[in-house]
Amino acid sequence: MKPVYVSVILMFTVLYVSAQKMDRIITVKKVEKIEKILSADDMGGRGLFTPGIDKAAAFIAKEFRKAGLQPLPSSANFFQEFTLVAARQISAKGTINGQETGSTDIIAFTSKESLIVNEQSGYETVKINAADRFFNTAYGYIMSGKNYVVWVDTAHSKSFPNLNQLKRERFRANNSVIFVLTGRHPSNYSFSVEHEITEKKLKNVVGVLPGKSLPAGQTGKKEDYVIFSGHYDHLGTGKPDATGDSIYNGANDDAAGITAVIMLAKYFKKIKNNERTLVFAAFTAEETGGFGSQYFSLQLEPDKVTAMFNIEMIGTDSKWGKNSAYITGYEKTDMGEILAKNLQGTAFTFHPDPYPDQQLFYRSDNATLARLGVPAHTISTSKMDSEPYYHTPGDEFSTLDIKNMTEIIKAIALSSASIVSGADTPTRVDTLQLR
Repeated sequence: MKPVYVSVILMFTVLYVSAQKMDRIITVKKVEKIEKILSADDMGGRGLFTPGIDKAAAFIAKEFRKAGLQPLPSSANFFQEFTLVAARQISAKGTINGQETGSTDIIAFTSKESLIVNEQSGYETVKINAADRFFNTAYGYIMSGKNYVVWVDTAHSKSFPNLNQLKRERFRANNSVIFVLTGRHPSNYSFSVEHEITEKKLKNVVGVLPGKSLPAGQTGKKEDYVIFSGHYDHLGTGKPDATGDSIYNGANDDAAGITAVIMLAKYFKKIKNNERTLVFAAFTAEETGGFGSQYFSLQLEPDKVTAMFNIEMIGTDSKWGKNSAYITGYEKTDMGEILAKNLQGTAFTFHPDPYPDQQLFYRSDNATLARLGVPAHTISTSKMDSEPYYHTPGDEFSTLDIKNMTEIIKAIALSSASIVSGADTPTRVDTLQLR
């Protein structure tokens, strides 16, 4: 018998055995227990910088440890910690060709409290001309990672103050960019800018299940990563609804996704058939800009990420009813086709995203890696045109269909099997076609 036939037979044998064990590992009772804990009132809606979100992070880390996962190689625990920096400019002064320039004509982007820059500082000087798209060009310089002094043509005078709107919380940056509104062509200059810097500490929860070495001739290897993820933050507490409830429990958004990630970690650890390395990630700050997944993604080499299964809001029935879910960006890779192939003979169906006008492919934690070419997709059932409890205090455990949610988790486990085992490798996202 030829080796290729042996591989195919082994793959389907693994799928069959996995399906048999799955019903014992991923059960309604176990899913219900985790979901109830994550969406309970004592989590306080898992708002950022609250005791509730810290409690949720500790619970997820405990479950990862119980599942037998390992921390990231660079971490002593399951927490991937990072810092967000907010900088408020409190003063600015400078000279251009020996003449003073107005403080309102200087806007700096930096993580430094005190910034002094002149022509001897080694900053590259560039210009935004009258015909240039002001904000697009400015944003490119801010995100470049390089130090710039940017001369802004006075044709942009009305728009210039609005540059401050780009001063949002961001990761600590080593570069600084100074924008100066001027009609002159400076040969010498000097600027001094003071900022009030505040720092906020955040953390993802990440566990790893190391892969094995694949037989020669098969695609993939243990250094390839397959990611299963969701976000564990939500909106915290807010304005009470008509019933007086002020806790935004986020049972569906996205305690459901994190429940799936934990159950998948337990399942794959017990199955022990992952040739590729599996990474299980619970992201923070999805609701406030996706900072958790962005930071996580920046720590990886995109070429080493084979696939990402981001799981968001799977606790309610999809528009097609039970035993169904949709995949955002379905048409951008063949990953959906691989999942469908692995689900043949089951009652479950994955559909393309039915809400393309909402650009969901770019709105969840898969987006950063997808923009880097990774086949990173979000799996969801949320009816985005009619989900009654979305971002309300009504998003509670009692509104979820736990039995159907359990079947969705099983479908993700079964459909991902050939990618996890290394038998299939999804095509990459064509980054040239991304908007």
